[in-house]
Amino acid sequence: MGFARELFRRKPIGITKPAVGGLERGLGTFQLAMLGVGATVGTGVFFVMHEAVPLAGPAVIVSFVLAAMVAGLTAVCYAEMASAVPVSGSTYAYAYATLGEVVAMGVAACLMLEYGVSTAAVASGWSGYLDRLLSDLFGIALPAQLLAGPLEGGIVNLPAVVLVALCALLLVRGTRESAAVNTIMVVIKLGVLVMFAAISLTAFNADHFADFAPHGVSGVTAAAGTIFFTFIGLDAVSTAGDEVKDPQRSLPRAIMIALATVVVVYLFVAVAAVSAQPWQDFSDPEQQSAGLAVILGDVLGANWPATLLAAGAVISIFSVTLVTLFGQTRILYAIGRDGLIPSAFARVDPRHHTPVFSTVVVAGAVAALAGLVPLSSLWDLVSMGTLVAFIVVSLGVIVLRRTRPDLPRGFRVPGYPVTPILAILACLYLITGLGWTTYAWFAVWVAVVLAFYLLWGRRHSRLGAAHAEHPADQSTGENRGPR
Repeated sequence: MGFARELFRRKPIGITKPAVGGLERGLGTFQLAMLGVGATVGTGVFFVMHEAVPLAGPAVIVSFVLAAMVAGLTAVCYAEMASAVPVSGSTYAYAYATLGEVVAMGVAACLMLEYGVSTAAVASGWSGYLDRLLSDLFGIALPAQLLAGPLEGGIVNLPAVVLVALCALLLVRGTRESAAVNTIMVVIKLGVLVMFAAISLTAFNADHFADFAPHGVSGVTAAAGTIFFTFIGLDAVSTAGDEVKDPQRSLPRAIMIALATVVVVYLFVAVAAVSAQPWQDFSDPEQQSAGLAVILGDVLGANWPATLLAAGAVISIFSVTLVTLFGQTRILYAIGRDGLIPSAFARVDPRHHTPVFSTVVVAGAVAALAGLVPLSSLWDLVSMGTLVAFIVVSLGVIVLRRTRPDLPRGFRVPGYPVTPILAILACLYLITGLGWTTYAWFAVWVAVVLAFYLLWGRRHSRLGAAHAEHPADQSTGENRGPR
């Protein structure tokens, strides 16, 4: 096989049959949808509000709408791809089936940014809400040295490390158990956020919307780009393809349910938060670690609602960390199964049917990042990875419609081909709002991953080995080869 054809060889499409001792198909539509909501709702309102509002002012509401519109366009593309390629691996698997192996590894780099960095960043923010909750309930204040890493004047962000360890233990225990715990946490945090919005709206002040877009369109676009990474939950649903009972039906339904829930909650909370205090106050350092709790305390002049919200935030962030950690392990499982990284990542524990090695490695790396490194400046880098992954999914829909028009699909993108084209253009538009340093670091990271692929992964590819054994089957686009 020529070098170019080798790089762009495509994996056959089909539902992977469960191997003996492998991943189990035990998840239904509702549990999948809750995974999507669990990975999404919480991050945008508990953390990114205080990054995005200073950029856009009250027009952050428009930023949320813009990000939601782009997410909606890509969500329907995800729904079609998930029904046509119903396997673990998410965008990586879709790219491998439609655009080729080297593109799949480039997408894998984006997904590692999405999940690894965002999981660590969210976990590191857990300490602020946990510290406030312990202080309100028991009068216990955690030592400042144990709430921040050495680069921020502390020793280690210990609560973040503990959170990642707890999530890893739960994931090792089993997928269905993790999904059940996540569902409970999602219900609780939705209730807490509805309570926050209802109370904050009692302090509604129209004057807070007077200087609506202080930094103009560029500020709105920049904030939308920062917010967009929180829609990672849509991708998280598709990472569980090998663990879904009826993937061709359940995956697209769960994605659309998760999207609708997320958009409604985001807008409700954003309007309530901005109406309750001047937008300039969102940059107050006091609000960076437990912002919504501070807002609620100021509105009521009492501690109990803020304490309740802090408890909801602790639960919410646990849920986000659990699901994004899950997504990262399943993506590495899929890449390891294809031989592009060491096969140990695809090893499944025969008792619990979970990729224990992958979970331990990911948890160790994420805990180190969350405990030692300040990551708040990397939100835009995560957004870049998310946007590129979404572009690939939308492009994959177009490619698969042309190359495999006969392929069974449980869901079809409405308005094809306009919808996927609009999704691509919208993602590109949001990318333009990100800074040049984001482009530079993103290029460096993707280059590192592709260098690993060229030096190691390409030579260990299972698809490459299959083609070497059957030279006559050296197709780059047909449904042939190993499953």
